[in-house]
Amino acid sequence: MWFDPKCPWAWNTSRWLLEVERVRDVRVRFHVMSLWLLNDGREGLEPWYERWLSDTLGPVRVLTAAEEKYGTDVLRDLYTAFGDRIHGERTPIGRDLYVDALTALGLAPDLADAADVADHDEALRRSHHAGLDPVGEDLGTPAIHVPGPDGSRTAFFGPVVSPVPRGEAAGRLWDGVLLVTGTPGFFELKRGRTESPRVD
Repeated sequence: MWFDPKCPWAWNTSRWLLEVERVRDVRVRFHVMSLWLLNDGREGLEPWYERWLSDTLGPVRVLTAAEEKYGTDVLRDLYTAFGDRIHGERTPIGRDLYVDALTALGLAPDLADAADVADHDEALRRSHHAGLDPVGEDLGTPAIHVPGPDGSRTAFFGPVVSPVPRGEAAGRLWDGVLLVTGTPGFFELKRGRTESPRVD
């Protein structure tokens, strides 16, 4: 799954996937994408969304720096540490959040410095494009890639879900997602959102 840590919909999807791991033979690997990169230079953004995007680059830079130092597996717990603070505790995004999350996991707290420099931006772009290019234009996070038994890969946006399905309900949703996304020629299934994301 490719995620931007500020996105509440991606957070819900990530928590759903971790539920799926408990009831299906699935192992989730997390990768970084950037809503800031996705929208950079895009015209016609709503003013509220431009403001919302303003603090999204720092966190993905820190996550990317941690991945480059420790390997991709570090993202699993570090994303959770970021997400718990952003979505659960409503901690303002910034250096204090980064240092607190890194320290809690025993990671180098000076990785927080990456938020303000472009040192890891090329690696961020590579991860971003690896996740989103196969999904298609104008789609963001959550983006999921599922490897097939023949070495092929199915890539898609979503699911966007609230609240997070738990237990066997999570497994049934996974089964359905695999069914529809594995169907050749299937492109879209959507209905209007009737509520804001409920995160937990």
